[in-house]
Amino acid sequence: MASRFNWCPISPAWHYRQCLGRYYSQGNPFSAVVERRIIPTPTSRRGRNDSDHRLQRRRRLELLAFLASSKHEPSRNILDLLPTFHLLRPQSSSSSSSSLTQLTSSACPSNQLVYIMASPQKGIKTPTSPSSNRRPSVSTSASRPVHFKNIFTSSTALLKTQPFKKEMVSDTVNRTSLHPGGVQPTREHTEIEEELHDKANIDYDRVAIIPNASVAALYEDALVYETGSAITSSGALTAYSGVKTGRSPLDKRIVKEPTSENEIWWGPVNKPMHPDVWRINRERAVDYLNTRNRIYVVDGYAGWDDRYRIKVRVVCARAYHALFMRNMLIRPRPEELVHFEPDYVIYNAGSFPANRYTAGMTSSTSVAINFGEKEMVILGTEYAGEMKKGVFTILFYEMPVKHNVLTLHSSANEGQEGDVTLFFGLSGTGKTTLSADPNRALIGDDEHCWSDRGVFNIEGGCYAKCIGLSAEKEPEIFGSIRFGSVLENVVFNPETRAVNYDDCTLTENTRACYPIEYIQNAKIPCIADSHPSNIILLTCDARAVLPPISKLNNAQTMYHFISGYTSKMAGTEDGITEPQATFSACFGQPFLALHPMRYARMLSDKITEHKANVWLLNTGWVGASATKGGRRCPLKYTRAILDAIHSGELAQQEYETYETFNLQVPKTAPGVPDQFLNPCKSWSGDATDFQDEVRKLGQLFRENFAKYEDEATQDVKEAAPVV
Repeated sequence: MASRFNWCPISPAWHYRQCLGRYYSQGNPFSAVVERRIIPTPTSRRGRNDSDHRLQRRRRLELLAFLASSKHEPSRNILDLLPTFHLLRPQSSSSSSSSLTQLTSSACPSNQLVYIMASPQKGIKTPTSPSSNRRPSVSTSASRPVHFKNIFTSSTALLKTQPFKKEMVSDTVNRTSLHPGGVQPTREHTEIEEELHDKANIDYDRVAIIPNASVAALYEDALVYETGSAITSSGALTAYSGVKTGRSPLDKRIVKEPTSENEIWWGPVNKPMHPDVWRINRERAVDYLNTRNRIYVVDGYAGWDDRYRIKVRVVCARAYHALFMRNMLIRPRPEELVHFEPDYVIYNAGSFPANRYTAGMTSSTSVAINFGEKEMVILGTEYAGEMKKGVFTILFYEMPVKHNVLTLHSSANEGQEGDVTLFFGLSGTGKTTLSADPNRALIGDDEHCWSDRGVFNIEGGCYAKCIGLSAEKEPEIFGSIRFGSVLENVVFNPETRAVNYDDCTLTENTRACYPIEYIQNAKIPCIADSHPSNIILLTCDARAVLPPISKLNNAQTMYHFISGYTSKMAGTEDGITEPQATFSACFGQPFLALHPMRYARMLSDKITEHKANVWLLNTGWVGASATKGGRRCPLKYTRAILDAIHSGELAQQEYETYETFNLQVPKTAPGVPDQFLNPCKSWSGDATDFQDEVRKLGQLFRENFAKYEDEATQDVKEAAPVV
């Protein structure tokens, strides 16, 4: 079984245990011990000699590489250079230290930093053979790496040197044995450090502020400091978000302040927060960040259109969060990061809980946005999606209110002729799958804005569900999971690091986050200069009573857009024995900042102006409900319907009226059986049961829409099902 190795820089400044590669083996040439003055030297139990029992028990080998600065003479012994540590003690008294002296003086020149490749696992037992007990081969040339053979299984521990920059060494004074770190003189601070200190009171003299770190650097920090992090066989980084493996919509708050108070849609979606409570939570988040040894800063844009993009800064304590937002925001060019002045700042202290006894708090989780201060504070949840959707809520407010630009929870793609299609849909309706069309360029998979010039993506990455993911079902997403991607809450094989996408041990909401350029047919920059010609409202009806495809007029579009219907399947929650209707206004209710009817009116105006066709596409069940033997609509038929929409053929077909919902249903469609297009013709059960199911669903639509009738026009109200 091959061992796994990571490259990691090692020096005495690193934490004693975290920097050690541990493994167990038999017959090693050295009995290596790391000794610190405050730690007793490990000795053999009951005075026994290790060499007498090396074949009976495993011995621990802890490797620690050393820092040899220019102050040290090359000819001096390493045991004298670092009096606090003793390295690679010889196995027995008969072993000479000359080989160690030769190694340290020749392989580690005085101005070089040593790296060692070490196994991060405990308990790796390597097989032995008679030939494996010989002394390792050591190269004494400083110009080539030094190899320790037969220490790791199927691998070689490789000591490698690279130039050491003197400016990396901290110049400290007043060092003593009690305080070996000494005192570091005051240094100049960067622009980001000064800004965080002035605006958020971040203690830049105590906390290491890491701005806009590279992907590799964030990988290293996540692996060293964050439990649950690993590199998978595809090269992606896995991360564990803790107890919260999904969003907490009930803990979302909007600060009630003068500049936005009259615009916000107050209610169960946007609960008001008093400014005093906001200040308490913000201070609590900053206090937590000040207790960290390091925090990360990520700067990026939201919105690909230069006229409307918003500058966002994320301040967080986890490398996983920093890499996540580095992927999801649009990454600025290096010159754009100079003097970067954010419009909004997110303080993510998700590892630290909110005070439940603070006024207005209902749990230890708080996700709050202050449109006046242009800040967001996260407490009590480490789920990275809260940051992504927080930015989305900001755009749902900023774009319509300040720019008359429509924000949409949709995916979008573009054909070879420049025709744009928008896909609206809730989770499980096929929004991501259907927009990833090999014959069309992907503009984005989740969040967009519709301006006076066309459609542009808000994000710089994709955040796809990966439960049940396979290369056969979704090759574009599967192929995007590689170095730089983040896999959230997945389960992998501890030996091969291969991810089991069918394993929902941690959560069913497993996710993959990756830059959008990882999609082969993505359009970069993610912006279309033409307006949508087709708009598709996706639903997944488990009752099998909505048609697979129907054409909507303007009033019906507003009605179904505000309704945002799909099904919650039986068995997903205790007590659910049949499919349950789920409604989410504008297909994105948890993220809305304004009243749903305001977005619906903007959408209606744009559809009328640009003469777009609107379709209701059902990707759910046909023939019977999901609990009575029905089958899911075959993907090949859904794809055929989409192809007919894009080619314009479907709009030319003859239509008939589908009763109760008054929908226009095509009688024929290329590549689709005729009886499949009308639910009453494809229903396999009793006709009376079918009519009962239709009426039940129609009544649920009417009851849900009653919440929005006060803002709706008469023609929109008349688009409701007739029951």
